[in-house]
Amino acid sequence: MINAVLFDLDGTLADTAPDLGYALNRMRAARGMPPLPLETIRPHASRGGRGMMQIGFALTPDESDFIAMREEFLALYAENLCRETRLFPGMADLLDELEHRGLPWGIVTNKPARFTGPLIEALGLESRAACVISGDTCGRAKPYPDPLLAAAGELGAVPAASVYIGDDERDVQAARAAGMQIIVALYGYLGDGNHPDTWGADGAIIAPQDLLRYL
Repeated sequence: MINAVLFDLDGTLADTAPDLGYALNRMRAARGMPPLPLETIRPHASRGGRGMMQIGFALTPDESDFIAMREEFLALYAENLCRETRLFPGMADLLDELEHRGLPWGIVTNKPARFTGPLIEALGLESRAACVISGDTCGRAKPYPDPLLAAAGELGAVPAASVYIGDDERDVQAARAAGMQIIVALYGYLGDGNHPDTWGADGAIIAPQDLLRYL
């Protein structure tokens, strides 16, 4: 029996790619570069600033101007956290049903707390999520299990009876390491690496409501 449900944020609970892309394209415009289309940005959105720097400027963390460029991006993103960000279609109904069933749900994301908190508040979820674990809540972020174990601890949930829903291979790695069940959100961003079929998840859903069948 499942007694707790945990969600990744970007690409699983909410579609944040439009606002991440907006901040990135603001930076590109300032440098005389054309905007990138959303379909180009979406696969990289789950990796936050690092992913945006890679797709937007071919920058990697070992390059000298990476930190300054990423900070510029994050400052722009902080000013535009919820211009177009919305819950994925069907997610609001799923959360209502989880609450109706008495199942606590929470959020475990690698997004830093300075963005997570304001975004969750803007989405109207701050009083509903039973826990919110950000990328800097623990000493190590996903793919390490620490954030998921912290969430289970806050909920008083047994990891083996908890399910995590994510859209990135590191979500599967973190859940496996934490001893949790893991479902891949195929409607999410999914990255541009290995196909989700190879990640070793317990299942996959093509829409949020599909989770109810798994539960």
